[in-house]
Amino acid sequence: MDKNEKSPSRPTLEGITLEAIVTQLSERMGWEAKDTAVPIRCFTHDPSIKSSLKFLRRTPWARKKVEELYLDHQARN
Repeated sequence: MDKNEKSPSRPTLEGITLEAIVTQLSERMGWEAKDTAVPIRCFTHDPSIKSSLKFLRRTPWARKKVEELYLDHQARN
């Protein structure tokens, strides 16, 4: 295989906003399932897109986990 060719892999986050990620996960999984997959307070106590975005933008480790959940979910579909 040529070095410039990429093997098929999981989707990337290129061009996808954090808001789109949180919104799509909320619509597909629901807040409770997201909390089970990534147990963070913004998913359990009065969850909303706005509060989740505020927390995830300030907390790199949580954002990474949510992005990984999104990529895993995209790879399965």
